[in-house]
Amino acid sequence: MTRRLHLSFACGDYDRVRALQDGRVRPEGIDLTFLPLGVEETFYRQLRHREFDISELSLSSYAMTLDQDDPPFVALPVFPSRFFRHQSIYVNARSGIEQPADLVGKRVGTPEYQMTAGVWQRGILAEEYGVPVESVHYFTGGIEQPGRPEKLPLDLPATVKITAIGPGQTLSQMLADGELDAIYSASQPSCMGRDPHIRHLFEDFPAVERDYYARTGIFPIMHVVAVRGTLVERHPWIARSLTKAFEESLRIAYDDLRYRSALKVMLPWLQQHVTATAEALGEGWWDYGLEKNRTTLETFARYQHEQHLVSRRRTAEELVAASASDTFVL
Repeated sequence: MTRRLHLSFACGDYDRVRALQDGRVRPEGIDLTFLPLGVEETFYRQLRHREFDISELSLSSYAMTLDQDDPPFVALPVFPSRFFRHQSIYVNARSGIEQPADLVGKRVGTPEYQMTAGVWQRGILAEEYGVPVESVHYFTGGIEQPGRPEKLPLDLPATVKITAIGPGQTLSQMLADGELDAIYSASQPSCMGRDPHIRHLFEDFPAVERDYYARTGIFPIMHVVAVRGTLVERHPWIARSLTKAFEESLRIAYDDLRYRSALKVMLPWLQQHVTATAEALGEGWWDYGLEKNRTTLETFARYQHEQHLVSRRRTAEELVAASASDTFVL
């Protein structure tokens, strides 16, 4: 009898992985111990201590590990987190920022320079709005709690100006106090909604993001599923087995959103929201796989290289395990 592998998997509690969490989907030859952890805890523990066999991982952090002599992880073409990031750029109106170009020369908070959300935000602002990466002064630290360091070491040129904020400071309070002009982040700072001067840079961000997708076909990828490289070396088959299971769990999540006998999500107009999303992004708006996501992956790789975070610009095949999503024709 063939022994099944017993592997740990740390990931957020998302609808697209829930069928793996509750056992409705089981990867061929693998028993998963699912650990529903918050992303920051997962990233820290995996990047610093390699605690899990499989984990959700920041796309940016993962891509930076590929520069190591012996890269520790292999990413599957599976993307548990995606997010349009125009909506999470926040500004203090008292700083005179009316349009994106007004960010040039300003003081911008960001939790970590290397974080995926920031790479997308800086890349989009530079490419589409004339805000070069080197044109602002970045301040790094915790949004709500002091003392957040970069998870990975950086080797940046002097043209990129970064200052770590003080041990008792937070980016949210600094934005409210006018010590910062803007924040590029993943989460919303608590001063938003509490201070009338704090607003979104793109106030009608749904329209801006729909237009961005219509022009580029990019729904930004935030996180990948990364497997220990040593596991893939010993058991090459697990990449495909896991990818198939993640795709089946994603299909179930799609079906749940479209289920009409009773709402599985507590949104009374869910049907209209799903319909509007499919009209704007296409029916398979969250689909996995390399080819369907090639443009997104390679745009990110270009941004990351332009921002001096990696040694070279990688292809989509170098970022994710291409063979894991091969299709068979019968």
